[in-house]
Amino acid sequence: MNKKLTELIIAIVKRERPENVEQLVNRIKNKFDIPEHEIIKYVLQLQSEGTIRLKKSKPTPNNLAAYVKTEAGWYWITMTLAAATTLVVFMIPENAYPIIYIRYVLGTIFVLWLPGYSFIKALFPTKPADKKPAGNLDSIERMALSIGLSLALVPIVGLLLNYTPWGIRLTPILLSLLALTTIFATAAVIREYQTQIKETAQKHK
Repeated sequence: MNKKLTELIIAIVKRERPENVEQLVNRIKNKFDIPEHEIIKYVLQLQSEGTIRLKKSKPTPNNLAAYVKTEAGWYWITMTLAAATTLVVFMIPENAYPIIYIRYVLGTIFVLWLPGYSFIKALFPTKPADKKPAGNLDSIERMALSIGLSLALVPIVGLLLNYTPWGIRLTPILLSLLALTTIFATAAVIREYQTQIKETAQKHK
């Protein structure tokens, strides 16, 4: 084995702790001009010897439905919270203490987080954790923008509803925000899947 490359792989695993083979290979490629096939060969050999331990990279599902089922956990959490908030608001009356606090907590998340978060996900699909390309956001930026955009989107929804026959009432606002979150989250998961497909295709060129 190439001793220098072996030592390099072991050093990166210990120092940067990549989660899987794909992340390790990408980190080495980004730092050193070494052919990918050679890196993979040595990584797999070191794994078989027990010198390093990494997870195998999971292949991207070959269709959107499979991707949403297996890889898009954030999408199901977002939609579950949105649906749960809608049900709780309609089912729990305003004077039902102490369970009314469930309504307050879910309502806060629904108004201050979900619309902005799903919109940000649609604009900036998640990229692999081993690199941060231009135009992508880290977790702190994503969180701050999610809250900020939610605070911007909710008044806009209220303003638009003011010019409709329904007016600014609880039910129209709730259903409008539910529809907005659903549209943005669905667009986001589609873009995320397309991004993963493009990256997989580029790696196999």
